[in-house]
Amino acid sequence: MFTKYGIPVMAALALTFATISVARLRPVESKVEPYTPPPSAEFKGKVGAVGIVEASSENIAVSQPLPGLVTAVYVKAGDRVVKGQRLFSLDDREIRAELALRESSLELSKAKLEKLAASPRPEEIPPANARVKEAEAQLSDAQIQLQLIESVRDKRAIRMEDLERRRRAVAIAEAKLEEARATLGLLRAGTWSKDIAVARAEVQQAASQVERVRADLERLTVTAPIAGEILRCKVRTGAYAAAGPLAQPLILLGSVDQLHVRADVDERDAARVRSGAAVVASARGDARRKFSLRFIRFEPFVVPKKNLTNDATERVDTRVLQVIYALEKGVPVFPGQQMDVLIEAN
Repeated sequence: MFTKYGIPVMAALALTFATISVARLRPVESKVEPYTPPPSAEFKGKVGAVGIVEASSENIAVSQPLPGLVTAVYVKAGDRVVKGQRLFSLDDREIRAELALRESSLELSKAKLEKLAASPRPEEIPPANARVKEAEAQLSDAQIQLQLIESVRDKRAIRMEDLERRRRAVAIAEAKLEEARATLGLLRAGTWSKDIAVARAEVQQAASQVERVRADLERLTVTAPIAGEILRCKVRTGAYAAAGPLAQPLILLGSVDQLHVRADVDERDAARVRSGAAVVASARGDARRKFSLRFIRFEPFVVPKKNLTNDATERVDTRVLQVIYALEKGVPVFPGQQMDVLIEAN
């Protein structure tokens, strides 16, 4: 009985269970509307591009000319700054010590110049006059001694050696008198103009060295190159700041009173884009709100594409033409935000 009726019943039950299981496991097809509709525009022909919002001044990566330790940061992200306002400062102890040394050298050079310009001192003239009178007296005494020995009629009474010694004494006295008179004349003439010129050149050189050190000191305080807003601040007090271009700028600054959109147009569509074409854009993920854009300029140089979409037809060596458009004021977007741009094509 089991063989005749049981096995077929079990087979029928298994078939029924399998049929029901397969029916339940079949995928259910249903139409799901996207969370946000794709970007669209009422143009007969259009060119799509990916744009990024940036400041009208372009985003300025602020750096510093010299590496060093950050000692103070005066701004934070979102602050409004004016041109020349301090952003951050580096350690300046070594430069300040150098400045003090250069300023002392400048003061020494000025003192030397003033000393030369004030020469001679009034107190130096009387001693020089006294030395002239002393030399005159010594010459007069030597001449008298020579006259006495020359007045002897009998030359045998004197020695020729004494006569020559007194003659040489007169010559020495005359030379000393000339030296004293020359020294007096030099004092009365004052400092030589060439010496003053050299001293002035030394003062100018010392002043130039002071200005150079002050310039180095000013370079340690980084200031805002333009008036704008701090878009990003990655510098911290106590951190070491390297000089030169950085992968992550210390401070990102831009003028955000007017925002621009930098649209990347594929080089194959570049010929279809014109300056007076109508343009609409929407923020990425919010296609319902559309904003009109105003043409600013073309970037003449075609650059390699950096924003890749992983499309199978998209090559890594794709190049794009960058077109700059202006956003209307008050549009709720932020610098760095991506936008879908649709341009009316020829």
